[in-house]
Amino acid sequence: MTYLEWFEEQGNRHAKVMEKLKDKSVDEVIEYFRFENMVKNEPDFCPLYKENKKCHDYEELNCYLCACPNFRFDDNGIKKQDNKTLYSYCGIDSKDGDQYIGEDYIHQNCSGCIVPHKEKYIKKNFNRNWFEVMNKVNLTK
Repeated sequence: MTYLEWFEEQGNRHAKVMEKLKDKSVDEVIEYFRFENMVKNEPDFCPLYKENKKCHDYEELNCYLCACPNFRFDDNGIKKQDNKTLYSYCGIDSKDGDQYIGEDYIHQNCSGCIVPHKEKYIKKNFNRNWFEVMNKVNLTK
């Protein structure tokens, strides 16, 4: 699956959940997206939910921003770096981020970063339209 395919599918999943919550306040929406609630009420939102597994080792994990607004990708490649193609990177160069480096590719590894999963960050960047929050992520536009 390409980044773009995942991005569009996740945005559509998010929109379906948000449709159920259209009459809820911002705080109620954010609360609904807490990991424990999502596992129980939205088991198809994330493949890890079926195993009750978190993508990040963080007790208060919130899944509202399943993907990070600071992530940047281009399925065609962004640039060459040491004879490898860079496909994704962190827009804020998080100290907790890392890279997957292969023979001819580089991808951002966000597994050590919890920035978008903190409720304070979500509230600061909240938008009922996930694609609006994520408007800088897709560099192929």
